[in-house]
Amino acid sequence: MTDIEKAARDAVEAAENTELARQIAAILAAQQLLNQQQPQPGAPARQEFDAKKWVVIGGVVVSVGLVGALFAVAIAIGATCAAACLLILRSVWRDVQKGR
Repeated sequence: MTDIEKAARDAVEAAENTELARQIAAILAAQQLLNQQQPQPGAPARQEFDAKKWVVIGGVVVSVGLVGALFAVAIAIGATCAAACLLILRSVWRDVQKGR
């Protein structure tokens, strides 16, 4: 590769880099303009206390808690019945195995 070809290739690369730098600068300038045009959010207005909303939230939480408790009790009763059934069946099985 001759010096002239190398210089020509370097010139083409420099031109491409210059065009890329111009595009980046244009994009950054456009973003700054957009940021300046957008209204800055102010402090949000303070909402008044709404008792009805909190009563509803409390009612829902209590209702869900009661349903969860009843579900837990049902599972506990079912587990107790299953354990008792298995113990009785094991006792019967032992009696059958012993020949009673």
